[in-house]
Amino acid sequence: MVDRNLLREFSIDDEELAAAFGSALADAEHAEEDSLEHLYIADGGVDVNSIIDGTVVRVEGDEVLIDIGYKSEGIVPLDEWEDGAPPPQPGDKVAVLLEEIEDEFGLILLSKRKADRIRQWEAIVSRCKEGDIIKGTVQRKIKGGLLVNIGVNVFLPASQVDIRRPPDIGDYVGREIECMILKIDEARRNIVVSRRRMIEEQRQKLKEKLLAEIEEGQIRKGIVKNIADFGAFVDLGGIDGLLHITDMSWGRIGHPTEMVKIDDELEVMILHVDRDREKIALGLKQKERSPWTDVENKYPAGTKVRGEVVNVMSYGAFVKLEDGIEGLVHISEMSWTKRVNHPSELVSPGDEVEVVVLGINKEKQEISLGMKQALPNPWDKVAEKYPPGATVTGTVRNLTNYGAFIELEEGVDGLLHVSDMSWTRKISHANEMLKKGDELTCQVISVDQERKRIALGLKQMAEDPWETLIPGKYQPGELVKGKVTKITNFGVFVELEPELEGLLHVSELSDQKVDNPESFVKVGDDLEVRILRIDPAERKIGLSRKSAAEIAAMEAKEAASASAPRPRTELKGGMEGASGPLFSMGGTEGAEGGEAG
Repeated sequence: MVDRNLLREFSIDDEELAAAFGSALADAEHAEEDSLEHLYIADGGVDVNSIIDGTVVRVEGDEVLIDIGYKSEGIVPLDEWEDGAPPPQPGDKVAVLLEEIEDEFGLILLSKRKADRIRQWEAIVSRCKEGDIIKGTVQRKIKGGLLVNIGVNVFLPASQVDIRRPPDIGDYVGREIECMILKIDEARRNIVVSRRRMIEEQRQKLKEKLLAEIEEGQIRKGIVKNIADFGAFVDLGGIDGLLHITDMSWGRIGHPTEMVKIDDELEVMILHVDRDREKIALGLKQKERSPWTDVENKYPAGTKVRGEVVNVMSYGAFVKLEDGIEGLVHISEMSWTKRVNHPSELVSPGDEVEVVVLGINKEKQEISLGMKQALPNPWDKVAEKYPPGATVTGTVRNLTNYGAFIELEEGVDGLLHVSDMSWTRKISHANEMLKKGDELTCQVISVDQERKRIALGLKQMAEDPWETLIPGKYQPGELVKGKVTKITNFGVFVELEPELEGLLHVSELSDQKVDNPESFVKVGDDLEVRILRIDPAERKIGLSRKSAAEIAAMEAKEAASASAPRPRTELKGGMEGASGPLFSMGGTEGAEGGEAG
C-alpha cells in the first residue's frame, strides 16, 4: 500500500515520480524488462517470458547452450555472466528467461540477466515494505536525483538526499548509504527512497532522548554543522545548539571561524536549555576558569603593566592585559600634555603600551586604565617652575575674543587676557595685537596648579603710564589735538596719541543740547579739545570742546551756587553717560570722566 501522506509531505507526485524514474532507468534492457509479464511453466509446458531452471550443456565461443527440457537447446550470451563470477561449466544449474521459442534459425533464445533481475525484484518486494530502512550503493547522478542499487536500482530524489541539500549530490556517487523506502510501485516496478526522511526520524528519536537527559552544566560532544557571523551551530545528536561567539573564548575574537570550522568535533558546556522551544545555548570558554576570578589581586589599582592595543574607538583605546582581560584607556587619560582629538593620533591596534590600572569593576568586567599616569605630570612642578612675577617666553597657540593662549612648554599653556595686553589700548579681540605662531615674552601673574591654569601679563612688562606719564603730560584745562575714532549715542572717543583715547561727552560737544553727535563730528575728523579731567584710578580722560571762558563761567556759576543752602550742583561731562560728575565744586575730588581704552 502506497503511503500517499508520506509522498505528499515530500512534495513527490506520481507524474513526477514516473518521469524521474523513467529517466533514471531509460536503458534498453530495463525498458524490455518493464514490459515482461511473469509467466511460469504450467502443466509441464513452457511459455514465452517465463523463468525456467536449465542446465549448462556446453560453452561455444561467446554462447552458452542451456538445456531447458525442450526438444532443442537454448542459447544465452556469455557476457550475461557478471564480471568476476565463475564462468559457466557443463552441468551448472541456471535460471533463465525464455524470450523466444525457435527464431528464424530454429533457436531458443534465453536471458540469464533478465531472469536474475526479475528474481532480484521479487526478492526485494518480498522482504521489504514502505518505511523500511535499506542499504545500497549510489550508482550515478541522474536527472532529478541519484540512482541507488539495493539489489535493484531505486530512485533517490535530490530533495531527499540530506536535511540540507548538498551543493553537489554527485559527491555521493560510489558511497554506500542508508535510506528509507517511501514508495513501492509493483506495476511499474519502481521504488523511491529517502535518506532525508530516515535522518529526520533518527534525529527526532535522538532529540527526544537528548532533551530528556540533558542538563545545564553538562559537558557534551558535538559536531559543528554551520557557522554564522554571530556563532556556530553544533549538532549534539538530534538537536543543534548555538555556540555564540561571545561564549567561544575569554579573549577577543573577530569571527567564529577563528575558533571553529565545519565538521569539527567539540566538547561544549550546556549553558541553558529551553525545552519548550527546543533551543540549547552552548559555551566553550566556560570549560576554563574565568580570568576575571581574581582580577583585583592580579591588577590592583595603581599597578603599572604593559598591554597590547586591540581596538581604537573615538572615546578611547582597549588594551589587552592577557587573554580575556581588557581595559579601556579613555581619551582623557592618554596624555598630560598633548591635546588628543582622536586616540588614533597616539596609538594603533597592535601597539604595546605601558598603562596604570585606575579602577576595576569586577561585576561589569571593566578595567579603567591610564597611559598618562605611567609618565610624570608636568603640572606637578609648574608652580615651582613658573612662580608669579617670573618672566617667561612662549608661542601664541590660539586666539580668542577674551585672550590668547601661550604655550610655555608642551602641554603647559598660560592665558594672556585682553585686559592684560595693554595699559592704554582698548582691545576687543586678541588678534588685534597678536597672531598665531608669534613668540612672546610675558610675566607670570598667578598660578592655579589644581585647576591647571597660569595667568600671564604683557602690559606688566612695562611701567603703567597712568601712574606718572599721563597725569604729568595732560593737565586739566590744557588744549590738545586728537582724531575722532568712534562715535556713540553718549559721546565721541578721541585719540590723543597712539593707544590713548579720551571721551568727549555729548554734553561737552556744544553749548546747545546735542541729540545726535554725528551731526557735529565724523569718524576721522581732527579736533581740538580741552582736557577736563584725568582719572588714573579709572584710567579715563574727560574732554570738552567748550572754550576756556565758557568753562570758567560755568565754574564761577557752580561756585556761587555752592554757597547757597541747597543741594550741591556738579559739573557733568567727559564720561559714558551724563550721571557722573566731572569736577566736584566746593573742593571735592573724584568726578567721573571719559575712559581711555
